[in-house]
Amino acid sequence: MKAALMAMTLVLLSAANVRAGSLAKWQSLPTPPPLPPSDRSGYAAVNGIQMYYAVYGRGDPLLLIPIGMADADMWAAQIPTLARHHTVIVADSRGHGRSSRTPEPYSYALLSADYLALLDYLKITKVALVGASDGAIIGLDIAINHPERLSKLFAQGANATLDGIFSEAADPTASKAASRLWEADYRRLSPTPDQFDAFHKAMNRMWESEPNYSAEQLAAIHVPTAIVIGDHDEWIKPEHAKYLAQTIPGARTVVLHGVSHYAALQDSDAYARAVLAFVDH
Repeated sequence: MKAALMAMTLVLLSAANVRAGSLAKWQSLPTPPPLPPSDRSGYAAVNGIQMYYAVYGRGDPLLLIPIGMADADMWAAQIPTLARHHTVIVADSRGHGRSSRTPEPYSYALLSADYLALLDYLKITKVALVGASDGAIIGLDIAINHPERLSKLFAQGANATLDGIFSEAADPTASKAASRLWEADYRRLSPTPDQFDAFHKAMNRMWESEPNYSAEQLAAIHVPTAIVIGDHDEWIKPEHAKYLAQTIPGARTVVLHGVSHYAALQDSDAYARAVLAFVDH
């Protein structure tokens, strides 16, 4: 009941703000700048696809995995800060952005396998993983099944089960803008620009049945983990974020203020600071 009342309040506030002609930061979706020039980039042949990647900087490696439907460009504003003291790896997940896909059905296990194969291709044994939404769920999957590959996990906007998310966005303003941005990026970057609808349907089929990680699987995670949520997250139920932090041993809760599920775009500087505060300390 409390979650439903909160969702209704957010929707009413959203309508009032739109009528007033102004949007709160957590309702907006700034367009990210282009990816900065990289030290190394290209396509890795992994698991039957061509996976686009770019590498920046020097130091302990950080792997950034974007929101489902988004591409690596969503991290463009954070890269200069993070790459000052880290090797930063960004990539487009299969079928996203510049990366190709196969007819194989999407699953978080498959997406995780792609990123592990990319790390093998780059000869990187272990990384700190920063994931947003689907990227965070991929991080949970790797922490459960391949913990030796992770030094830390910064999981923002993650759900471990289908009942951890609202059936509809509590406030749809930023989500609608995100959908338009991801579709425009797909049509601009993809090797199959006319297949957006088929790609979206394939992703939806995964979202309708996954993720399904048990409490026992979460309790077996021993990678140092931060469960991160925006204080206006329109998709993740607050009680589910609390459940994740309580179930994963030693997990920290990090609340990002004034932002939603799309925090990495809405306040890129604060997001980068939160990543470094966790990863470096």
